[in-house]
Amino acid sequence: MSRPPHAREKVLDAFERLLIDEGARAATIDATARAAGVSKGGLLYHFGSREALEAGVVARLNDLVTADVAAMSAAPEGPVAYFLRTSAMDGDPLDRAIIAVSQIAQGGNALALDALHTMREQWAELLEPHTADATALALVLLVSDGLYFNNAIREGGIAGPVPRGEAMSALIALVETATRPAR
Repeated sequence: MSRPPHAREKVLDAFERLLIDEGARAATIDATARAAGVSKGGLLYHFGSREALEAGVVARLNDLVTADVAAMSAAPEGPVAYFLRTSAMDGDPLDRAIIAVSQIAQGGNALALDALHTMREQWAELLEPHTADATALALVLLVSDGLYFNNAIREGGIAGPVPRGEAMSALIALVETATRPAR
């Protein structure tokens, strides 16, 4: 039997959900407390301000990126294939954290902007030895961006054109062929 999430995590989950579903303006302290099912005082006990809530979501993203980089590094299929395959969002915690922090960053939050830049740099640093040169690395990153973007566009609940299964495997094989370092 799983334990219910700690109150602090419930608040972060609620804040993240509001950022994703309704945007940064709607993600107020009062709305977050209501969505988390806690009193405003209870929320403020864990997060003394809106800035502290934002910092909590950014810290969550940083932790998830650290875990993702470790998984990418250890992936049996290799970092490039792992990176591209996981670029097709599945609504996992990392996807949700990226979207939430992006909402915060759009408001000019320097901590959020830095976290997103650092995330990209960590991925690029891991991918770089597995690509032929800077242009090949850029191709891998841009294909990932396209997969992520197309999946983020939902019209009537249907994702944009994102390959799955064999189509994804074929795309990965093509990108790896085009970007692989000469041996």
